[in-house]
Amino acid sequence: MVCKKILIADDEKEVVTLLKKALTREGFDVVVAFDGNEAKSKILEERPDVILLDLVMPNLSGWKVLNWLRDEEKADTPVIIISAKNEMEDIKKSYSFKADYYIIKPIRIKDVIKSIYTVVSISEGEPEGDKSI
Repeated sequence: MVCKKILIADDEKEVVTLLKKALTREGFDVVVAFDGNEAKSKILEERPDVILLDLVMPNLSGWKVLNWLRDEEKADTPVIIISAKNEMEDIKKSYSFKADYYIIKPIRIKDVIKSIYTVVSISEGEPEGDKSI
């Protein structure tokens, strides 16, 4: 996989620091936002390849950012929800808003990295000519 730009949008500084360090070590270019409005600005400025999005953030929730991204921007950028919300209705709602993956906090770095590779491989699709079963 070619180095991809990741946006981490989360208001918990410890989570952001942990993720940024691990993802940078993994070879990703990492951009951060600490609230929903900042996340929207970074999405427009930086054009990340994958977005790690918390649902509960100040100023603008992750739900509203995701809704804006899909409905107003018409963007299909892969979005991985990373949230402490662990109720099935929250998970279903995220997928109905067209999230690509959902991880419940507390997180394990290896699960986040695996989810990034998963959503990127799905969004890139299968290479032409590689139809082996």
